[in-house]
Amino acid sequence: MRDRKTSFTILIKELAATFIRNEANSNPLITVTNVDLSPDMKNAIIMVSVIPEEREADALIFLKRNGTEMRNYFKRKARVRHIPHFDFMTDAGEKNRQHMDELVKEIDTQK
Repeated sequence: MRDRKTSFTILIKELAATFIRNEANSNPLITVTNVDLSPDMKNAIIMVSVIPEEREADALIFLKRNGTEMRNYFKRKARVRHIPHFDFMTDAGEKNRQHMDELVKEIDTQK
């Protein structure tokens, strides 16, 4: 059975992804990859990947500018008492995984 923090993390990830899909332009493509929720559940870092990579700064500006609207969206959609403060960052782990995938494909084509 999931604990409360895990369930809340999943809820944040799903609602953040829905909000971004509904509010952001498709260029750049912003995908929620992970959520890091503080132990007291008062702060959440929403990690995203951005395609094309050159538009990461634009995506983060969009997310930070719309943080209040995202909180309001959560208040309407989530049945929880306290909505955490959101911060946003690009997911370096996801970026590294994608780079490794590209290297593997390159090696495969050279064989």
